[in-house]
Amino acid sequence: MVLIFFVKNISQFRAVDWQYIKDGFENGIAAMTWLEGIAVVFGLSSVFYSMKENLLVFPTGIIGTLIYVWICWQVKLYADMGINAYYFSMSIYGWYVWSNPKPGKAIVPITWLSKTGVLQSLALWALSYLSLFFVLTNFTDSDVPIWDSFTTSTAFVGMWLMAKKKVENWIAWIVTDLVSVPLYFYKGLVLTSFQFFVFTVLAVIGLITWINAAKKYAKG
Repeated sequence: MVLIFFVKNISQFRAVDWQYIKDGFENGIAAMTWLEGIAVVFGLSSVFYSMKENLLVFPTGIIGTLIYVWICWQVKLYADMGINAYYFSMSIYGWYVWSNPKPGKAIVPITWLSKTGVLQSLALWALSYLSLFFVLTNFTDSDVPIWDSFTTSTAFVGMWLMAKKKVENWIAWIVTDLVSVPLYFYKGLVLTSFQFFVFTVLAVIGLITWINAAKKYAKG
């Protein structure tokens, strides 16, 4: 009896969830702006080019992030607005790094972080998270300061590592994307939420691709 009751309630819970998602998706699509659609296209293009180690990752990323600065401001995702402005500056930096390999090298190789690099990345994440959380809770009207700070600080590290062509950048993006899916859905940006779901899939593929590439670069 207990098992039947449990299964019955789980089924009801799932039914309610799916209906909520269905309604939210339909309402979000209806409210979607052409600007959000353009941003999604450029965002997906940027991730695709990143997987391929193609320099087009940066110009496509720059366009998409500039659009999302405006979108995030409108829906009060202030930390994400800031991270998109940061993406813009880091895209310029990454474009320079990828275009200027060391003397004697045709391209900048994909590598793993050293132990020191891992500790520095974790410290950067902690510092950015605490700083963002403090600012959002004390100086803005954000209603999701914990999650906004989390996704932003994780993406902050991911972009920094991508500019340096480190394999671990994809791990940071996977975490960011997984949390961003429900966050943007909650904010009514359904297409953007779906975009982050696709980003998650692409990030997993990107991680596998870059792991294999790093092995090839290591062999010379």
